[in-house]
Amino acid sequence: MQVGLHALGIGNGARPRIIRAVAEAAEAHGFATLWAGEHIVMVDTPSSRYPYSADGRIAVPADADWLDPLLALTFAAAVTTRIGLATGILLLPEHNPVAVAKQAATLDVLSAGRLTLGVGVGWSAEEFAALGVPFAHRGRRTAEYVAVLRTLWDRDVASFEGEFTRFEGIRVNPKPVRDRRIPVVVGGNSDAALRRVAAFGDGWYGFNLPAEAVGERVRALREYRASHHRPATEPTVAVALSDGGPEQLPALADAGVTELVVVGAPPDTPDAATAWVAELADRWITPPG
Repeated sequence: MQVGLHALGIGNGARPRIIRAVAEAAEAHGFATLWAGEHIVMVDTPSSRYPYSADGRIAVPADADWLDPLLALTFAAAVTTRIGLATGILLLPEHNPVAVAKQAATLDVLSAGRLTLGVGVGWSAEEFAALGVPFAHRGRRTAEYVAVLRTLWDRDVASFEGEFTRFEGIRVNPKPVRDRRIPVVVGGNSDAALRRVAAFGDGWYGFNLPAEAVGERVRALREYRASHHRPATEPTVAVALSDGGPEQLPALADAGVTELVVVGAPPDTPDAATAWVAELADRWITPPG
């Protein structure tokens, strides 16, 4: 099982010198992937419930710097050569899918095929309203947009006609590096999220899950995939925990987790950020015993 790091794009992790320090140190110390999430809009007094905390509130202050994840990961790609890059997650229904196809393929080419596109449906009605995107039917929109991405990546001249997207005879280049595909991972912990993974995802990103809940969620995912008659190959399973430590790694591997994602906020100087990544690696990648 690999270990990833979700630490870029917010607060101190939005500063160029800290991104460089964290990215270089994470690659040097054997982390598998650098993850970066997204919110285009934050509001001071949200009415929407955040689904990844017990109190329904997101821990990130509304006035914090929050970088666009594709741009932040492009910066990280430029200072690394091997480590994977993943959006965790990009709120796909808030975007034009033709533009996302172009942007994601561009990053994939610039990083020599290191991108995983993590997508989700979003939870903030205020964010959708600010962007002029309907909050309703965002699940259907996400499924269709993933189909749009794959069509544009795969075909030299592409056409598509769906509920939300229509185009005919267009070219979108460059194409992704690995057989014109970028792995699409679906985020979310709910049954609805797992059904989306089963229907069209290459993998799953579970976020802020109690360690004891992981096995049940992975079993549910397998059941949903079986009902969709998906290929026999297993999806990737990346999970960020809300509790526990390295002692959980064997049980997570037995449950089918392929990547444990460590979530944290780096310190505010490059030297301290480098040391922080080294300490995380000592704890999670080479745990004692």
